[in-house]
Amino acid sequence: MINRRQFSQAIAGMLAASGADYAQPAAPDPWAGASIVDCHHHLRPSPEANIVHLDGSGISNAVALARGNAADQMQALETKYSGRFLAWFASADITRPDAAEVLTKAVKSGAVGLGEIKFHVEAAGPELRRMYQLAADLGIPILVHFQEVPHTPAEGVFSTGFKNFEAMLKTYPKTRFIGHADAFWANVSAGDANETAYPTGPIKRGGVTDKLLSDYPNLFGDLAANSGNNALSRDPDFTADFLKRHQDKLIFGSDCACTDGKGGGVSQAGNPTASRMAGKCVARETLALLQKTVSPTAFRKMTWENAHRLYKLKT
Repeated sequence: MINRRQFSQAIAGMLAASGADYAQPAAPDPWAGASIVDCHHHLRPSPEANIVHLDGSGISNAVALARGNAADQMQALETKYSGRFLAWFASADITRPDAAEVLTKAVKSGAVGLGEIKFHVEAAGPELRRMYQLAADLGIPILVHFQEVPHTPAEGVFSTGFKNFEAMLKTYPKTRFIGHADAFWANVSAGDANETAYPTGPIKRGGVTDKLLSDYPNLFGDLAANSGNNALSRDPDFTADFLKRHQDKLIFGSDCACTDGKGGGVSQAGNPTASRMAGKCVARETLALLQKTVSPTAFRKMTWENAHRLYKLKT
């Protein structure tokens, strides 16, 4: 005859089993299994940390952003994680007289682009003009960080003067420019006054970025970071139309600082003005936004095909 203790244990076991039966596994990401390349993947402190973020966010591949002397590092990564890193971009201090030499050597060692170029200079200044011409001479794209509003008092600004960037697009028609960061995406709306890094609210049509993407075949847009996600999140009706019109000119990237591809660690490298991304993975947030906004064909273009065409990546 069963006693009270045995009866209680039996009931507990049945309840535990019942709970296990009803426990649902986490739903797969809508983009699970798709070929997606993160074209704004800054190299992390260890080789393994790169893969943790890619796997955590459900991204199959990356184009790494590295220093000009990173050829050996990239070779080691590509050997250890075969097929995950499709290419790399190289950056160097463009205020130094040897910048062109360093970057030319990087390209000869395998880099497919220049960037991220992020320095305290004017977008039309001599330092960046040399880089624009170098990119044209080498036949590769250049990724430029445009920022007019500092995130912290000591940060400063980068590649200033985006509102007048049309002159550079005209002067360097053979250069393939990739616009990125705060000023590039704030100016998707007309009348932006450079008062805040990440403007909010409905977008006013006729913005500089929208116009330049339409008018100049040598300008492309990097969707990375809080700046890109914020611009796409401000006005859903505008965003749907914007993404449809520029689906051949936009490239997915994360520029995400979370550690695990799920929002762990410090979001957006501790940028206080990007607090809307706290506890979130920028890659996941932007992929989800794109997937619910555009057609499967446009999603494939922005997350895979455009990068392969522009960067001349091997499939």
